[in-house]
Amino acid sequence: MRHSEKHRTHRTGWLRAAVLGANDGIVSTASLILGVAAAGASSRTILVAGVAGLVAGATSMAAGEYVSVSSQSDTERADLARERKELAANPEQEHAELTGIYVKRGLDASLAADVATQLMEHDALAAHGRDELGITDTLAARPVQAALSSAGSFAVGAGLPLLIVLLFPASGLMWAVPGSSLLFLALLGSLAARAGGAPVVRAATRVTFWGALAMALTAGVGSLFGGAS
Repeated sequence: MRHSEKHRTHRTGWLRAAVLGANDGIVSTASLILGVAAAGASSRTILVAGVAGLVAGATSMAAGEYVSVSSQSDTERADLARERKELAANPEQEHAELTGIYVKRGLDASLAADVATQLMEHDALAAHGRDELGITDTLAARPVQAALSSAGSFAVGAGLPLLIVLLFPASGLMWAVPGSSLLFLALLGSLAARAGGAPVVRAATRVTFWGALAMALTAGVGSLFGGAS
């Protein structure tokens, strides 16, 4: 009998990084464009600022994701190395520890001990990594994947408001950029929700609200300093 259930947990690593990158790309670049436009800059200046924001943001996202996820990966490897030593030094205690975990999950002591025995005979480190430490192949930290997902999605997200700059004159950017960016954000939230099996309306509302707030604040700052000059 085929297993027909479709789970999405295996997507959480790259999906989180991709959504974060695309969201930041749209919001930060659109906000930057609005801030510069509100200060009265020319179309060329706005475009240069937007492109600089895209390059800086994409590289920053890649570096930040790589460093942070690498730290998580280092911790996982250190925990597994320590567990490997404990298994070699005191396998009986590790067996008892694993048995206790299964008892807490609802198995009777005898069955829990049998399960622990069989799993440790098959792959003791994997069993302890999964059930004691919560480390699995599905959810393991992947720094390079996270960095590339974030950088690529940031560049794509940032490219959308930049496209609006190319299509509209500077005088029309104050309504074209926020309007299109909120549409892009709603679409991003909807696609991410569908990929992760989450409620679509809630996700779309969440990203558009925070995006609108960021753009409004940045436009206000640009207007303030533009008027002061």
